[in-house]
Amino acid sequence: MARITGPVCRLCRREGMKLFLKGSRCDTPKCAFERRDSVPGMHPYRRGKLTDYGLHLREKQKVKHYYGVLERQFRRYFAEAQRSKGNTGNTLMSLLERRLDNIVFRLGFATSRAHARQLVGHGHITVNGRKVDIPSYLVRAGDKIRVKNRASSLQAVQASLAENQRPLPDFLTREEAPIPQGEVVRLPDAADVSIPVQTQLIVELCSK
Repeated sequence: MARITGPVCRLCRREGMKLFLKGSRCDTPKCAFERRDSVPGMHPYRRGKLTDYGLHLREKQKVKHYYGVLERQFRRYFAEAQRSKGNTGNTLMSLLERRLDNIVFRLGFATSRAHARQLVGHGHITVNGRKVDIPSYLVRAGDKIRVKNRASSLQAVQASLAENQRPLPDFLTREEAPIPQGEVVRLPDAADVSIPVQTQLIVELCSK
């Protein structure tokens, strides 16, 4: 299962904005972006202005880092979005938002998407009563996401819910007791993404 394993705080600095890759730490003064918001590298203030290609590339890299997907995965999502009817950029963001690890994170069951990926991979999450341990599983409208009724699963999720300060998106509902669970009310779209994304730049770059 491929994943980003390097220092993630550098990714926020590289993209020039918080991507909330370290969970609750990102909301504290310890956040690396708060302490040092320059781009990583030996001479961060000598960088020139981005070219047109650079602007397109940075937008794509920002989305990849935000959702924790690698290049091959991202290309598959883009190819599927191109085959679908409707706006390619909006469909792409909808596919990424529908990932199970993202849904678990947006429900507040995990402190970060990396944490959510681990919860799913270790079998702590069920979808419609069946265990799903594939983080890239795409949820559908009406799916019910529930934490397994066992001590280790409940303890991990309840700790995340206790420190969760993120608002619940409109396309999800959540119940915290007696067992944390949520439901996908509708399919998400580009407007539900919690960071600004210029999807047109991504489409132009990946269509070449």
